[in-house]
Amino acid sequence: MSEINSTNWNYPTPIWFGFNRIADIDSALKEMGITKPLIVTDPQFSENDSFKKISKALDNKSISHSIFTEIKGNPTGKNVSDGVKKFRSESHDGVIAIGGGSSLDAGKAIAFMSVQSENLWFFEDVGDNWTKAVTESLPKVIAIPTTAGTGSETGRASLIVDETNLTKKIIFHPSLLPDLVILDPELTFTLPPHLTAATGMDAFAHCLEAYCARGFHPMADGIAVEGIKNIKDYLVTAYKDPSNKIARAKMLVTSSMGSTAFQKGLGAIHSLSHPINAVNDIHHGLSNAIFMPYVLKFNKDVIEDRLILLSKYIELKDQTFDGIMNWVLELRNDLSIPHTLKDLNVEFNFDLLSPMALKDPSTGPNPKDISLDEMKQLYIDSYEGNL
Repeated sequence: MSEINSTNWNYPTPIWFGFNRIADIDSALKEMGITKPLIVTDPQFSENDSFKKISKALDNKSISHSIFTEIKGNPTGKNVSDGVKKFRSESHDGVIAIGGGSSLDAGKAIAFMSVQSENLWFFEDVGDNWTKAVTESLPKVIAIPTTAGTGSETGRASLIVDETNLTKKIIFHPSLLPDLVILDPELTFTLPPHLTAATGMDAFAHCLEAYCARGFHPMADGIAVEGIKNIKDYLVTAYKDPSNKIARAKMLVTSSMGSTAFQKGLGAIHSLSHPINAVNDIHHGLSNAIFMPYVLKFNKDVIEDRLILLSKYIELKDQTFDGIMNWVLELRNDLSIPHTLKDLNVEFNFDLLSPMALKDPSTGPNPKDISLDEMKQLYIDSYEGNL
């Protein structure tokens, strides 16, 4: 493939894809009826030349806007509440969420919570509290990812850390799905290699766990396996050749595909990750990458047939479960991903983390039942490198 043209899609939400599509931000605001957007981004990206161009373009069009950058790498409830205060006090009528997953998750949550009377944690993804949300007059959200991994731009949830108990919670509502997505691969060209690797492995984890998750959802499965094929063909290239247009474009699309696919469900990779993201502030994509082979081994007896089919589709030479496992290990090595938690040089309290992982909403769809002792053993195996 030598060229990728600009195009628009409408699944699972309107998506404008193509190089330099960020130039269409004015048209996007008009289409969404947004006259005074709050731009939500992380402190690092706010200093990026691409971001400065966007802000200048809005100034040139005399579009009144403010910028909110008080977001941590794992965004917190306070980040969201502070953003809501700014949104309300300055009478904004929409959100442009631009950046990595933290910015997108925070931006979506800020827009959603700006009209709610309940607190943020009321809408955690347990029970049916989401049905009690206010949906009238919700501000429109335009999501613009600058990393290729989280897929938050096509997701109906935001992952936010509850600071009171250091728990990463999934805030869910169908209206958290952004109203418009701009996928501009040029915004990912300056992504550092280690973040290209970690976010790319996050997209891989989304596709892989969705494919293996319990339940019958062939549409999600189809998107997932095509996403995994893209990971195999383009992630290492994007990592080693950051300005490769085709690789960057394919990885950005794959990120959105992963989030779309995991509407089916996730699994223990994410169950294990969420607690250490909240308690130890470990990058989510990095933790997913570390846990991946250990969870595959744990689930082997119930996913082996599916992974053999996957190995054939992505054209591995060794079309077996072991072939998939060896490819995962080789891929992580090519991306300089640590093999164990021990390599992170961080102290972990597995007695604290294991119950949190077991209660995580991602545990339910895991293809195999997991006990508390088994969850703790997965942490230990991932720490010691027991494969």
